[in-house]
Amino acid sequence: MSLLDLTAVKLSEKIKAGEATVPEAVKEVFSQIEAKEELLHCYVSLNKEGALKRAEEVQKKIQAGELRGPLAGVPVAIKDNLCTAGMLTTCSSKILGNFVPTFSAQAVENLEAAGAVILGKTNMDEFAMGSTTETSAFGVTRNPHNPEHVPGGSSGGSAAAVAAGECFFALGSDTGGSIRQPASFCGVVGMKPTYGRVSRYGLVAYGSSLDQIGPLTKDVRDCAAVLELIATHDKKDSTSVKREDTDFTSALQTDVEGMRVGIPRDYFGEGLDKEVKEAVLKAAEVLKEKGAVIEEFDLSLVEYAIPAYYTIAAAEASSNLERFDGIKYGYRTQDYEGLHHMYKKTRSEGFGAEVKRRIMLGSFVLSSGYYDAYYLKALRVKALIKKAFDEAFAKYDVILGPVAPTTAPKLGASLADPIKMYLGDIYTISVNLAGLPGMSVPCGKDSAGLPIGLQLIADCFEEKKLLRAAYTYEQAVGGFLVGKEV
Repeated sequence: MSLLDLTAVKLSEKIKAGEATVPEAVKEVFSQIEAKEELLHCYVSLNKEGALKRAEEVQKKIQAGELRGPLAGVPVAIKDNLCTAGMLTTCSSKILGNFVPTFSAQAVENLEAAGAVILGKTNMDEFAMGSTTETSAFGVTRNPHNPEHVPGGSSGGSAAAVAAGECFFALGSDTGGSIRQPASFCGVVGMKPTYGRVSRYGLVAYGSSLDQIGPLTKDVRDCAAVLELIATHDKKDSTSVKREDTDFTSALQTDVEGMRVGIPRDYFGEGLDKEVKEAVLKAAEVLKEKGAVIEEFDLSLVEYAIPAYYTIAAAEASSNLERFDGIKYGYRTQDYEGLHHMYKKTRSEGFGAEVKRRIMLGSFVLSSGYYDAYYLKALRVKALIKKAFDEAFAKYDVILGPVAPTTAPKLGASLADPIKMYLGDIYTISVNLAGLPGMSVPCGKDSAGLPIGLQLIADCFEEKKLLRAAYTYEQAVGGFLVGKEV
């Protein structure tokens, strides 16, 4: 068996047992990257020399007994909107094409302290704005299951890298489904934790009230192990919440006896692909056979989630991206006349079409005369959506549904119709609006061989319920097969 076939936790166990070494694992991953990267383009930048040097250091610490954690020595990929000290952090945008941070995101620091080895930074939709990883300034990423299809987005590079064996796990960020949807499209496990569970320090902001960092992994055990490391309180992030219930691996039990699982009827109506529907409902039956109580219910307000989300996210994006002006850091246009012309020309040349679209939308909804009509109304809808989920979680432990209406679309199909791309987020964005934890686990493939994801949603800070349900399902179906078809 190749080291690449191992999960992150299993690899670390082998390394600590002396059956493999960290440099061996890193070299094997880079061999895989060299074989696949030209076609898939999962990474924006790689740090081979630094990773091999770091691997030697970590190996010595493991042998000395200084590093004993479940992910010690494991090679990891980091989404390119998470700051990494001394490494390019571009957000897959021309405007940050030369930006090298002097500090690392707290989540990245946590992984490094535990002995993980950073391989490089993964491709993404520019500033996390997109659902396909096609808006990147550095080219598209392809789905490892079929290179003619997208890997999803905006964390598509991270999801594709895990699926293709180009890393053992990866970090992504989720603003409206950007971890769960690519996890679904690429056939891997992805979790968006509760808002405030993981520090956002060092994450380049898109929608500050919605963004959350989370793991993309080969299986549920890896997901729990990564979440344990990154879910720490951070004084540098005012939204970080101090919690004691972070022993997530303790939730890995094959027991859902009596667990109440709600299935929203609203998620299974018009627009949902027949094969996706069948796969998700079949997964629900597996949990039912294991003792879960399955019940359909009306969630309501689903049709209002997309306009509310894009109003709020675009408004926050227009504010957050104001700092990229060509003065402090990043790209600056060459020829200009005066300060204002430099601002305009830099931003015109530095930002891509999708980012410009969202900045303009955000500026519009925040402008005088429209603020009350759009932005404040969206905030009221956000509060109503949270209330609807509160009422649902008074009855159910977990909500079960699809991640996306279809499997991964073909390259170019979504960009041709941005509104259609936005509508593809219908099942994921409510989780971000309500600050809830959500998880995607593979539950089958369609007739074309493309993965289908099952979404599990729980109440705030109830990640253990998600992991318990996901682990029970994973064990019942004999584990998840990470696809390396290419």
